Amino acid sequence: MPSLKGLFMELKPVVVNIRTTRVVNRQEMLKRLMPQGESNPFEDFFERFYNGQPGSVPERSLGSGFVISPDGYILTNNHVIDGADEIIVGFSDKEEYRAQVVGRDQNTDIALIKIDPGLKRLPYAVLGNSDRLEIGDWLIAIGNPFGFGHTLTQGVVSAKDRVIGAGPYDDFIQTDAAINPGNSGGPLFDMAGQVVGINTAIVSSGQGIGFAIPINMVKGLLEELRTTGVVTRGWLGVSIQELTPELAKAMGLKSSQGALVNEVFAGDPAAKAGILPGDVIIKAGGLTMLVGSLKPGANVKLTIWRSGGAHDFNLKLERRAEERLAGRSASPEAEGAADRLGLKVAGLTPELAAQLGTGDLKGVLVLETDAKVAADTVRKGDVIRELNRVAVDSVAAYRRELTRLKAGEPVLLRIAREGRTLFVAVEAR
Repeated sequence: MPSLKGLFMELKPVVVNIRTTRVVNRQEMLKRLMPQGESNPFEDFFERFYNGQPGSVPERSLGSGFVISPDGYILTNNHVIDGADEIIVGFSDKEEYRAQVVGRDQNTDIALIKIDPGLKRLPYAVLGNSDRLEIGDWLIAIGNPFGFGHTLTQGVVSAKDRVIGAGPYDDFIQTDAAINPGNSGGPLFDMAGQVVGINTAIVSSGQGIGFAIPINMVKGLLEELRTTGVVTRGWLGVSIQELTPELAKAMGLKSSQGALVNEVFAGDPAAKAGILPGDVIIKAGGLTMLVGSLKPGANVKLTIWRSGGAHDFNLKLERRAEERLAGRSASPEAEGAADRLGLKVAGLTPELAAQLGTGDLKGVLVLETDAKVAADTVRKGDVIRELNRVAVDSVAAYRRELTRLKAGEPVLLRIAREGRTLFVAVEAR
Protein backbone atom coordinates (compact mmCIF):
# COMPACT_ATOMS: atom_id res chain seq x y z
CA MET A 1 0.00 0.00 0.00
CA PRO A 2 1.36 3.48 -0.86
CA SER A 3 2.39 5.93 1.84
CA LEU A 4 -0.39 7.84 3.59
CA LYS A 5 1.87 10.83 4.26
CA GLY A 6 0.33 13.07 1.62
CA LEU A 7 -3.23 12.29 2.69
CA PHE A 8 -2.37 12.83 6.35
CA MET A 9 -0.75 16.21 5.69
CA GLU A 10 -3.82 17.25 3.71
CA LEU A 11 -6.29 16.19 6.41
CA LYS A 12 -4.39 17.05 9.59
CA PRO A 13 -5.42 20.76 9.61
CA VAL A 14 -9.15 19.93 9.77
CA VAL A 15 -8.81 17.65 12.84
CA VAL A 16 -8.84 19.25 16.30
CA ASN A 17 -7.95 18.16 19.81
CA ILE A 18 -10.58 19.00 22.42
CA ARG A 19 -9.84 19.63 26.10
CA THR A 20 -12.73 20.11 28.48
CA THR A 21 -12.90 21.22 32.08
CA ARG A 22 -15.83 20.60 34.38
CA VAL A 23 -15.94 22.04 37.88
CA VAL A 24 -17.27 19.42 40.29
CA ASN A 25 -18.00 19.47 43.98
CA ARG A 26 -15.07 18.02 45.95
CA GLN A 27 -17.35 15.64 47.83
CA GLU A 28 -18.79 14.37 44.56
CA MET A 29 -15.28 13.69 43.29
CA LEU A 30 -14.31 11.84 46.47
CA LYS A 31 -17.41 9.67 46.37
CA ARG A 32 -16.58 8.61 42.82
CA LEU A 33 -12.99 7.86 43.75
CA MET A 34 -14.04 6.01 46.93
CA PRO A 35 -17.21 4.00 46.29
CA GLN A 36 -17.60 3.12 49.95
CA GLY A 37 -18.90 6.63 50.60
CA GLU A 38 -19.26 7.77 54.21
CA SER A 39 -17.88 4.52 55.57
CA ASN A 40 -14.54 5.16 53.85
CA PRO A 41 -12.02 6.45 56.44
CA PHE A 42 -10.24 8.61 53.83
CA GLU A 43 -13.37 10.71 53.44
CA ASP A 44 -13.06 11.87 57.05
CA PHE A 45 -9.37 12.63 56.47
CA PHE A 46 -10.08 14.86 53.47
CA GLU A 47 -12.95 16.51 55.32
CA ARG A 48 -10.47 17.57 58.05
CA PHE A 49 -7.76 18.41 55.50
CA TYR A 50 -10.05 20.87 53.73
CA ASN A 51 -11.34 22.22 57.04
CA GLY A 52 -14.89 21.11 56.32
CA GLN A 53 -15.24 23.46 53.33
CA PRO A 54 -17.28 22.00 50.46
CA GLY A 55 -15.07 23.55 47.73
CA SER A 56 -14.77 22.45 44.13
CA VAL A 57 -12.12 20.93 41.88
CA PRO A 58 -11.61 20.95 38.09
CA GLU A 59 -12.15 17.67 36.24
CA ARG A 60 -10.46 17.48 32.84
CA SER A 61 -10.96 15.19 29.86
CA LEU A 62 -9.73 14.83 26.29
CA GLY A 63 -11.37 14.14 22.95
CA SER A 64 -11.24 14.89 19.25
CA GLY A 65 -13.32 16.65 16.62
CA PHE A 66 -13.17 18.04 13.09
CA VAL A 67 -14.00 21.33 11.37
CA ILE A 68 -16.95 21.24 8.95
CA SER A 69 -17.14 24.90 7.86
CA PRO A 70 -14.67 27.75 7.29
CA ASP A 71 -16.39 29.88 9.95
CA GLY A 72 -15.63 27.45 12.77
CA TYR A 73 -18.37 24.82 13.18
CA ILE A 74 -16.92 21.59 14.59
CA LEU A 75 -18.41 18.10 15.01
CA THR A 76 -17.57 15.85 17.95
CA ASN A 77 -19.23 13.36 20.30
CA ASN A 78 -21.75 14.58 22.85
CA HIS A 79 -20.02 12.61 25.60
CA VAL A 80 -16.79 14.54 24.91
CA ILE A 81 -18.33 17.90 25.85
CA ASP A 82 -21.23 16.83 28.08
CA GLY A 83 -21.32 18.91 31.27
CA ALA A 84 -18.19 20.89 30.35
CA ASP A 85 -17.75 24.37 31.81
CA GLU A 86 -14.91 25.15 29.41
CA ILE A 87 -14.06 23.72 25.98
CA ILE A 88 -10.67 24.40 24.39
CA VAL A 89 -10.06 23.43 20.76
CA GLY A 90 -6.48 22.91 19.57
CA PHE A 91 -5.27 22.79 15.96
CA SER A 92 -2.22 21.13 14.45
CA ASP A 93 -0.49 24.54 14.15
CA LYS A 94 -0.79 24.90 17.96
CA GLU A 95 -3.48 27.61 17.75
CA GLU A 96 -6.20 27.28 20.40
CA TYR A 97 -9.72 28.68 20.69
CA ARG A 98 -12.51 28.58 23.23
CA ALA A 99 -15.60 26.84 21.89
CA GLN A 100 -19.30 27.12 22.65
CA VAL A 101 -21.89 24.36 22.33
CA VAL A 102 -24.33 25.08 19.50
CA GLY A 103 -26.38 21.90 19.69
CA ARG A 104 -26.20 18.29 20.79
CA ASP A 105 -28.10 15.05 20.49
CA GLN A 106 -27.64 12.47 23.23
CA ASN A 107 -29.43 9.71 21.30
CA THR A 108 -26.80 9.66 18.54
CA ASP A 109 -23.94 11.00 20.72
CA ILE A 110 -23.39 13.96 18.39
CA ALA A 111 -22.45 17.52 19.36
CA LEU A 112 -21.97 20.63 17.23
CA ILE A 113 -19.65 23.24 18.74
CA LYS A 114 -18.29 26.52 17.33
CA ILE A 115 -15.20 28.64 17.64
CA ASP A 116 -14.71 32.22 16.42
CA PRO A 117 -11.70 32.30 14.06
CA GLY A 118 -12.16 36.01 13.35
CA LEU A 119 -11.31 36.88 9.75
CA LYS A 120 -9.46 33.61 9.25
CA ARG A 121 -11.04 31.06 6.91
CA LEU A 122 -10.48 27.61 8.37
CA PRO A 123 -9.73 24.47 6.37
CA TYR A 124 -12.64 22.06 6.76
CA ALA A 125 -13.49 18.42 6.15
CA VAL A 126 -15.62 17.17 3.28
CA LEU A 127 -18.47 14.92 4.43
CA GLY A 128 -18.62 11.75 2.35
CA ASN A 129 -21.23 9.05 1.78
CA SER A 130 -21.07 6.27 4.37
CA ASP A 131 -23.71 4.25 2.49
CA ARG A 132 -21.12 3.50 -0.20
CA LEU A 133 -18.74 1.79 2.20
CA GLU A 134 -18.09 -1.90 1.64
CA ILE A 135 -16.52 -4.40 4.00
CA GLY A 136 -12.79 -4.41 3.32
CA ASP A 137 -12.55 -0.75 2.24
CA TRP A 138 -9.51 1.04 3.65
CA LEU A 139 -10.03 3.74 6.29
CA ILE A 140 -7.88 6.09 8.35
CA ALA A 141 -8.63 7.66 11.72
CA ILE A 142 -6.99 10.85 12.98
CA GLY A 143 -7.44 11.95 16.58
CA ASN A 144 -6.08 12.63 20.03
CA PRO A 145 -5.63 9.18 21.67
CA PHE A 146 -4.42 9.42 25.26
CA GLY A 147 -3.60 13.08 24.59
CA PHE A 148 -1.16 12.31 21.74
CA GLY A 149 -2.49 14.87 19.29
CA HIS A 150 -3.06 14.26 15.59
CA THR A 151 -2.28 10.56 15.60
CA LEU A 152 -3.06 8.59 12.42
CA THR A 153 -4.16 4.95 12.45
CA GLN A 154 -5.22 2.77 9.54
CA GLY A 155 -7.64 -0.11 9.08
CA VAL A 156 -10.55 -1.44 7.09
CA VAL A 157 -14.32 -1.58 7.32
CA SER A 158 -14.76 -4.76 9.37
CA ALA A 159 -18.57 -4.72 9.42
CA LYS A 160 -21.53 -2.40 8.91
CA ASP A 161 -24.86 -1.80 10.63
CA ARG A 162 -23.53 -2.96 14.00
CA VAL A 163 -25.95 -2.80 16.95
CA ILE A 164 -23.89 -2.63 20.17
CA GLY A 165 -26.45 -1.37 22.72
CA ALA A 166 -25.02 2.14 22.89
CA GLY A 167 -28.32 3.88 22.27
CA PRO A 168 -31.68 3.85 20.46
CA TYR A 169 -30.11 4.59 17.05
CA ASP A 170 -27.31 2.02 16.98
CA ASP A 171 -26.04 1.54 13.42
CA PHE A 172 -22.27 1.59 13.69
CA ILE A 173 -19.40 1.07 11.28
CA GLN A 174 -17.01 -1.47 12.79
CA THR A 175 -13.32 -0.96 12.01
CA ASP A 176 -9.98 -2.40 13.05
CA ALA A 177 -8.30 1.01 12.80
CA ALA A 178 -6.96 1.64 16.31
CA ILE A 179 -9.43 3.81 18.24
CA ASN A 180 -8.40 4.60 21.80
CA PRO A 181 -9.61 6.93 24.58
CA GLY A 182 -9.20 10.46 23.26
CA ASN A 183 -10.12 9.45 19.69
CA SER A 184 -13.81 9.95 20.51
CA GLY A 185 -15.37 12.57 18.27
CA GLY A 186 -12.60 12.38 15.69
CA PRO A 187 -13.12 11.67 11.99
CA LEU A 188 -12.94 8.36 10.18
CA PHE A 189 -11.83 9.07 6.59
CA ASP A 190 -12.07 7.03 3.42
CA MET A 191 -9.12 6.97 1.05
CA ALA A 192 -10.55 9.93 -0.88
CA GLY A 193 -10.08 12.01 2.26
CA GLN A 194 -13.79 12.36 2.97
CA VAL A 195 -15.34 11.83 6.41
CA VAL A 196 -17.42 8.65 6.48
CA GLY A 197 -17.81 8.30 10.26
CA ILE A 198 -17.27 9.79 13.70
CA ASN A 199 -15.15 7.59 15.96
CA THR A 200 -17.10 6.97 19.12
CA ALA A 201 -16.63 3.61 20.83
CA ILE A 202 -14.07 0.95 21.62
CA VAL A 203 -14.39 -2.57 23.01
CA SER A 204 -12.11 -2.62 26.04
CA SER A 205 -12.02 -6.42 26.19
CA GLY A 206 -10.66 -6.83 22.68
CA GLN A 207 -8.08 -5.29 20.40
CA GLY A 208 -8.75 -4.20 16.85
CA ILE A 209 -12.43 -3.45 17.40
CA GLY A 210 -13.68 0.12 17.20
CA PHE A 211 -16.94 1.73 16.15
CA ALA A 212 -17.89 4.90 14.30
CA ILE A 213 -21.20 6.70 13.72
CA PRO A 214 -21.97 6.72 9.96
CA ILE A 215 -21.69 10.27 8.66
CA ASN A 216 -24.95 9.92 6.70
CA MET A 217 -26.78 9.62 10.03
CA VAL A 218 -25.19 12.89 11.12
CA LYS A 219 -25.71 14.94 7.95
CA GLY A 220 -29.47 14.91 8.33
CA LEU A 221 -29.21 16.37 11.84
CA LEU A 222 -26.76 19.21 11.21
CA GLU A 223 -29.14 21.96 10.13
CA GLU A 224 -31.49 21.36 13.06
CA LEU A 225 -28.58 21.31 15.51
CA ARG A 226 -27.27 24.54 14.01
CA THR A 227 -30.60 26.38 14.12
CA THR A 228 -32.40 25.00 17.19
CA GLY A 229 -29.70 23.20 19.19
CA VAL A 230 -31.78 20.02 19.54
CA VAL A 231 -33.13 17.23 17.34
CA THR A 232 -36.82 16.39 17.14
CA ARG A 233 -37.28 13.01 15.52
CA GLY A 234 -39.96 10.51 14.73
CA TRP A 235 -40.43 7.46 16.93
CA LEU A 236 -41.25 3.99 15.68
CA GLY A 237 -41.75 2.47 19.11
CA VAL A 238 -39.54 -0.61 18.86
CA SER A 239 -36.17 -1.74 20.15
CA ILE A 240 -34.09 -3.83 17.76
CA GLN A 241 -30.98 -5.98 17.98
CA GLU A 242 -28.64 -7.65 15.54
CA LEU A 243 -29.91 -10.92 14.09
CA THR A 244 -26.92 -13.20 14.66
CA PRO A 245 -26.52 -16.53 12.82
CA GLU A 246 -27.22 -18.34 16.12
CA LEU A 247 -30.49 -16.45 16.60
CA ALA A 248 -31.47 -16.99 12.97
CA LYS A 249 -30.90 -20.74 13.36
CA ALA A 250 -32.94 -20.86 16.57
CA MET A 251 -35.77 -19.01 14.80
CA GLY A 252 -35.68 -21.31 11.78
CA LEU A 253 -34.35 -18.65 9.39
CA LYS A 254 -31.90 -19.46 6.60
CA SER A 255 -30.30 -16.00 6.61
CA SER A 256 -29.22 -13.61 9.35
CA GLN A 257 -29.91 -10.55 7.19
CA GLY A 258 -32.29 -8.23 9.02
CA ALA A 259 -32.95 -6.66 12.40
CA LEU A 260 -34.72 -8.54 15.18
CA VAL A 261 -37.46 -6.67 17.04
CA ASN A 262 -36.92 -7.45 20.72
CA GLU A 263 -39.42 -5.04 22.24
CA VAL A 264 -42.53 -3.18 21.11
CA PHE A 265 -43.68 -0.29 23.28
CA ALA A 266 -47.40 -0.22 24.08
CA GLY A 267 -49.35 2.64 22.53
CA ASP A 268 -46.60 3.59 20.08
CA PRO A 269 -46.75 3.39 16.25
CA ALA A 270 -45.33 -0.12 15.86
CA ALA A 271 -47.72 -1.55 18.44
CA LYS A 272 -50.67 0.18 16.78
CA ALA A 273 -49.65 -1.30 13.42
CA GLY A 274 -49.45 -4.82 14.84
CA ILE A 275 -45.70 -5.39 14.90
CA LEU A 276 -44.69 -7.99 17.50
CA PRO A 277 -41.53 -8.94 19.42
CA GLY A 278 -39.74 -11.61 17.41
CA ASP A 279 -40.57 -10.04 14.05
CA VAL A 280 -37.57 -9.63 11.76
CA ILE A 281 -37.33 -6.42 9.76
CA ILE A 282 -36.01 -7.46 6.36
CA LYS A 283 -33.14 -5.57 4.76
CA ALA A 284 -32.76 -3.49 7.91
CA GLY A 285 -29.43 -1.87 6.98
CA GLY A 286 -30.03 1.85 7.39
CA LEU A 287 -33.35 1.44 9.20
CA THR A 288 -32.22 3.29 12.30
CA MET A 289 -30.72 6.07 10.19
CA LEU A 290 -33.93 6.35 8.17
CA VAL A 291 -36.26 6.57 11.15
CA GLY A 292 -33.83 8.72 13.11
CA SER A 293 -33.80 11.34 10.35
CA LEU A 294 -37.58 11.52 9.87
CA LYS A 295 -39.91 13.86 11.73
CA PRO A 296 -43.08 13.05 13.68
CA GLY A 297 -45.96 12.56 11.26
CA ALA A 298 -43.84 10.96 8.53
CA ASN A 299 -45.12 7.73 6.98
CA VAL A 300 -42.86 4.67 6.95
CA LYS A 301 -43.34 1.31 5.23
CA LEU A 302 -41.70 -1.70 6.84
CA THR A 303 -41.42 -5.23 5.50
CA ILE A 304 -41.09 -7.83 8.22
CA TRP A 305 -40.64 -11.60 8.31
CA ARG A 306 -43.04 -13.50 10.56
CA SER A 307 -44.05 -17.15 10.68
CA GLY A 308 -42.37 -18.00 7.39
CA GLY A 309 -43.68 -15.11 5.32
CA ALA A 310 -43.11 -11.44 4.49
CA HIS A 311 -45.63 -8.82 5.59
CA ASP A 312 -45.82 -5.07 4.88
CA PHE A 313 -46.74 -2.55 7.57
CA ASN A 314 -47.47 1.15 7.14
CA LEU A 315 -46.79 3.35 10.15
CA LYS A 316 -46.97 7.03 10.98
CA LEU A 317 -44.12 8.15 13.20
CA GLU A 318 -44.86 9.98 16.44
CA ARG A 319 -42.82 12.19 18.73
CA ARG A 320 -40.30 10.15 20.67
CA ALA A 321 -41.36 9.38 24.25
CA GLU A 322 -39.06 9.45 27.29
CA GLU A 323 -36.58 6.60 27.60
CA ARG A 324 -38.10 3.46 29.05
CA LEU A 325 -35.35 2.43 31.39
CA ALA A 326 -35.61 0.78 34.74
CA GLY A 327 -32.97 -0.36 37.19
CA ARG A 328 -32.31 -3.93 38.06
CA SER A 329 -30.94 -5.13 41.38
CA ALA A 330 -30.04 -8.13 43.43
CA SER A 331 -31.85 -11.47 43.49
CA PRO A 332 -32.48 -14.14 46.12
CA GLU A 333 -30.01 -16.95 46.79
CA ALA A 334 -29.90 -19.76 44.25
CA GLU A 335 -30.35 -23.33 45.41
CA GLY A 336 -30.31 -26.75 43.77
CA ALA A 337 -28.77 -27.93 40.50
CA ALA A 338 -28.72 -26.02 37.23
CA ASP A 339 -31.42 -26.94 34.68
CA ARG A 340 -31.04 -28.16 31.08
CA LEU A 341 -29.99 -24.67 29.96
CA GLY A 342 -27.37 -24.34 32.69
CA LEU A 343 -29.53 -21.94 34.69
CA LYS A 344 -30.99 -21.65 38.18
CA VAL A 345 -34.24 -19.70 38.18
CA ALA A 346 -36.93 -18.48 40.56
CA GLY A 347 -40.41 -17.04 40.27
CA LEU A 348 -41.04 -13.31 40.46
CA THR A 349 -42.60 -11.94 43.64
CA PRO A 350 -44.22 -8.48 43.79
CA GLU A 351 -41.21 -7.28 45.78
CA LEU A 352 -38.73 -8.62 43.22
CA ALA A 353 -40.73 -7.23 40.31
CA ALA A 354 -40.73 -3.80 41.93
CA GLN A 355 -37.02 -4.04 42.65
CA LEU A 356 -36.21 -5.10 39.09
CA GLY A 357 -38.60 -2.63 37.47
CA THR A 358 -40.26 -5.34 35.35
CA GLY A 359 -43.76 -3.93 35.72
CA ASP A 360 -45.42 -7.35 36.15
CA LEU A 361 -44.86 -10.87 37.51
CA LYS A 362 -44.63 -12.62 34.13
CA GLY A 363 -41.42 -14.56 33.64
CA VAL A 364 -38.74 -16.31 35.66
CA LEU A 365 -35.71 -14.67 37.23
CA VAL A 366 -32.23 -16.05 36.45
CA LEU A 367 -30.42 -16.50 39.76
CA GLU A 368 -27.26 -18.19 38.47
CA THR A 369 -25.63 -19.46 35.28
CA ASP A 370 -23.10 -22.27 35.23
CA ALA A 371 -19.64 -22.06 33.64
CA LYS A 372 -20.80 -23.47 30.30
CA VAL A 373 -23.29 -20.65 29.64
CA ALA A 374 -21.71 -18.07 27.34
CA ALA A 375 -21.39 -14.63 28.91
CA ASP A 376 -22.97 -12.96 25.89
CA THR A 377 -26.20 -14.95 26.22
CA VAL A 378 -28.00 -15.29 29.56
CA ARG A 379 -26.83 -13.43 32.68
CA LYS A 380 -27.68 -13.39 36.35
CA GLY A 381 -30.57 -10.95 36.89
CA ASP A 382 -32.19 -11.56 33.50
CA VAL A 383 -35.93 -12.26 33.43
CA ILE A 384 -36.91 -14.96 30.92
CA ARG A 385 -40.25 -14.09 29.28
CA GLU A 386 -40.40 -16.67 26.48
CA LEU A 387 -38.79 -20.00 25.61
CA ASN A 388 -38.96 -20.93 21.91
CA ARG A 389 -41.66 -18.27 21.41
CA VAL A 390 -43.85 -19.75 24.18
CA ALA A 391 -44.61 -17.44 27.11
CA VAL A 392 -43.27 -18.71 30.44
CA ASP A 393 -45.22 -16.81 33.09
CA SER A 394 -44.07 -18.99 35.97
CA VAL A 395 -41.40 -21.46 37.01
CA ALA A 396 -43.85 -24.29 36.33
CA ALA A 397 -44.45 -23.08 32.77
CA TYR A 398 -40.71 -22.67 32.23
CA ARG A 399 -39.96 -26.20 33.45
CA ARG A 400 -42.76 -27.62 31.33
CA GLU A 401 -41.14 -26.16 28.20
CA LEU A 402 -37.76 -27.54 29.25
CA THR A 403 -39.17 -31.08 29.10
CA ARG A 404 -39.95 -30.60 25.40
CA LEU A 405 -36.31 -29.90 24.49
CA LYS A 406 -33.87 -32.31 22.86
CA ALA A 407 -30.18 -32.34 23.77
CA GLY A 408 -28.16 -30.11 21.45
CA GLU A 409 -31.24 -28.27 20.22
CA PRO A 410 -30.88 -24.47 19.81
CA VAL A 411 -33.23 -22.67 22.18
CA LEU A 412 -34.52 -19.14 21.63
CA LEU A 413 -35.09 -17.11 24.81
CA ARG A 414 -36.74 -13.72 25.05
CA ILE A 415 -35.41 -11.94 28.12
CA ALA A 416 -35.74 -8.61 29.93
CA ARG A 417 -32.48 -6.98 31.01
CA GLU A 418 -31.82 -3.52 32.47
CA GLY A 419 -34.94 -1.98 31.01
CA ARG A 420 -34.50 -3.62 27.60
CA THR A 421 -35.93 -6.71 25.97
CA LEU A 422 -33.77 -8.91 23.74
CA PHE A 423 -33.48 -12.38 22.28
CA VAL A 424 -30.60 -14.79 22.96
CA ALA A 425 -29.88 -18.30 21.73
CA VAL A 426 -28.58 -21.10 23.96
CA GLU A 427 -28.19 -24.86 23.57
CA ALA A 428 -30.22 -27.47 25.43
CA ARG A 429 -28.34 -30.21 27.28
